[in-house]
Amino acid sequence: MPDLPWFVYAMLLAPLGLLLIAAVVKTWQVREARNWPQAPGKVVTSVAELREIRVSDSDREDGYRLEKRNFANVTYEYAVGSRKLRYNRISIGEDLGNFEVAEKLAKYPAGSIVTVYYNPRHPDQAVLERDLPKGLWGCLGIGTAIVLGIVFGSAFGLNQTYAYLAHHIARPDLAGLAVGLGAFGLVIALMGYGVRRQASMAARWPVVRGTLKLSPLEQYYEASEPGERRGTEMFGKRVTYTYRYQNVSYTNECARVAAGTSAAMLKKLVSRYRDGATVEVRVNPDNPAEATLDANGAGRIAWLLWGIGGIFAALALFVATRG
Repeated sequence: MPDLPWFVYAMLLAPLGLLLIAAVVKTWQVREARNWPQAPGKVVTSVAELREIRVSDSDREDGYRLEKRNFANVTYEYAVGSRKLRYNRISIGEDLGNFEVAEKLAKYPAGSIVTVYYNPRHPDQAVLERDLPKGLWGCLGIGTAIVLGIVFGSAFGLNQTYAYLAHHIARPDLAGLAVGLGAFGLVIALMGYGVRRQASMAARWPVVRGTLKLSPLEQYYEASEPGERRGTEMFGKRVTYTYRYQNVSYTNECARVAAGTSAAMLKKLVSRYRDGATVEVRVNPDNPAEATLDANGAGRIAWLLWGIGGIFAALALFVATRG
């Protein structure tokens, strides 16, 4: 095992740990829900709905920004004793939006009869599905094995590469720098491959018509730097587009434009976007909430990433051969 500080492994494995903790919590909630009583219910509303949710943003003074996402709003009514109740949660799992919107609307159309499982301590809390996704723990187990293999395998490989270079280059003290530059370049190149692959898939997505919409002027402050009383005042607008796919309406964001000088400067920056303009939207048929206006844009980003990765690889080669 490479002799690395424990906190390095902790940082690399922290995201996996959070996923496993979330899975354990959800499993516990599912086991509780298995004992919930059930009641017949009826779906009264089944429509696609646009909601604004908070997304963490460390660049802002408030620490978050608002983002629009598509949700399936399935509202159902049921009775517990003499009380007639309404709720709109479908499952125990968290719904983060932009996922399986059309599938949920098709599964629970308005007017359909459903079985409602409600919390006996709080009857106004209920779900229509109380099971975890099939194969969740199997996927997590495989994912955990892959992540552990990548983390420890990479650490071992980097350690072996460092030991080899330290004995074969003119400046052994620069072996760590050469390994670090090379590894960073490889990671960036792999990111470029992922982006390019996604762009290739998006180029084959079906095309539908959409409409651009500019948000009202937004005013906020950037996060302050150390020693500053307050960050720079910013003016911003969000550019979204709305489209329909298989009779379901969706809205996605294509740009955020901000200026730190004045609203007039912002107006110049957004002049390329015309409110109400018709655009061509490429829609992911497997998840119609995912779409893009520029399938080639991701391809250009991939080439940029590959270029940056090549620069780091060249620097690593220079350090290893010339010192």
